[in-house]
Amino acid sequence: MKILIADEMHPSLFARLEENSWSYAYHPHFRREDILSALPQFEGLIIRSKTRVDREMLAQAARLRFIARAGAGLDLIDLEAVQGRHIQLFHAGEGNRDAVAEQAVGMLLGLMANILKADRQVRQGTWDREGNRGTELMDKTVGLVGYGNNGSATARRLSGFGCRVLAYDKYRDHYGDAYAQESTLEQIMAEADILSLHVPLTEATRSLIDAAFIARFAKPFYLINVSRGEVVSLEAVVHGLESGKLRGVCLDVLENEKLDRLTPAQQSTFDYLRASDRVVLTPHVAGWTHESYERINEVLVRQIRAWEQSG
Repeated sequence: MKILIADEMHPSLFARLEENSWSYAYHPHFRREDILSALPQFEGLIIRSKTRVDREMLAQAARLRFIARAGAGLDLIDLEAVQGRHIQLFHAGEGNRDAVAEQAVGMLLGLMANILKADRQVRQGTWDREGNRGTELMDKTVGLVGYGNNGSATARRLSGFGCRVLAYDKYRDHYGDAYAQESTLEQIMAEADILSLHVPLTEATRSLIDAAFIARFAKPFYLINVSRGEVVSLEAVVHGLESGKLRGVCLDVLENEKLDRLTPAQQSTFDYLRASDRVVLTPHVAGWTHESYERINEVLVRQIRAWEQSG
């Protein structure tokens, strides 16, 4: 089986492929036209997040048997086209779930305890204890939207802080466990102090968190987005912060992450967010740890091997 690796991967992948007697070509700097040209000779394709797999690309892939996404999100892959060609699809949501969970909790603690704000002030010579009095995570009610790999890993950590965790997942049944209570979205809106998002980007979730969604919450709340930027309307976030409906926001992802190509409206919104002490921003690094970088390879190879052996 010949595999094209079209994105940069942790070096541990290569030994794992060789152990299974799979040949591969490693071309992390391939552009789209390069992939289109090379793909006809390969049975497998391994990608990260730079490569969009659509009908045009699949039309050039007569021998392709599987696609392996080194990460959790599948929004750059035309799932209907992949299924129509009977191509197996793997992803490594399990590989970075612990990293995502730790990032979500870390950002939240940094926000609620004013850690980033206080750090900046002390470095500038300001010693303001009262202005940096924090809010405890203990006993807060956290609502999770999405209870797959990332959501469940986050619930496990939040429960250790003494939080009451409510989880809503539109596509699952009977998923409550020792760390989270199965809930409805309405219950989360009525009771949550914190909302954390763990959903893929689909047509159903695009701009899910808009002004109307935020307005339905019974009390001011903190918002965490470690899923996909387009799930949250940043214009609505700004309005929520201005009105007080949002107490604070943790954003690892943005609607447009190309900061040098923002529209005037996006730039205005971003300028507000980056100037606010009630906002914590990171550059899409939830899940992007040294450990997860390697663990993703382990998960993908295990899935591919099980699939090959079952066939």
